Amino acid sequence: MADREVPRPTTVDHLVGRELGPTEWPTSTQQEIDTFADVTGDHQWIHVDPEHAAAGPFGTTIGHGLFTLSLGPTFMEELMAFDGFAHSLDYGYDRVRFQHPRPVGSKNRMRATITDVTHTGDGSAQITTTQYFEAEGIEKPICVAESIGRFTEHEVVSA
Repeated sequence: MADREVPRPTTVDHLVGRELGPTEWPTSTQQEIDTFADVTGDHQWIHVDPEHAAAGPFGTTIGHGLFTLSLGPTFMEELMAFDGFAHSLDYGYDRVRFQHPRPVGSKNRMRATITDVTHTGDGSAQITTTQYFEAEGIEKPICVAESIGRFTEHEVVSA
């Protein structure tokens, strides 16, 4: 990661509406796609057979949409430090759209905007983050997802 300042919040209210990112541009590799296919059991030729995929609609293999989505937590770690919180947990997704295939060998990154903070009590909040996954040279996002997380602030100890 480049030497840049990432938010190190202890509360998230002030981040609502702020764009975080973008991340660096890691390259999508066939080995990563194959490993994801092995873990999930999804060995469809469009993902794992470069020879067959070369003659297919995209001219190459493409990463699984769910593989793209699974990069969200790693990218968020690059965009925001979570050490100001006691813990954070994935809660789910409200909306996910895979808008364009992610070709093998493409450089990918993510930017995110915290779109909602709902306090749930006891120093916890439900955070909705809209994540925009991009591939270099592709005009529209390859994936847009509304990620929901539960963040718990450190307990304040009075003196």
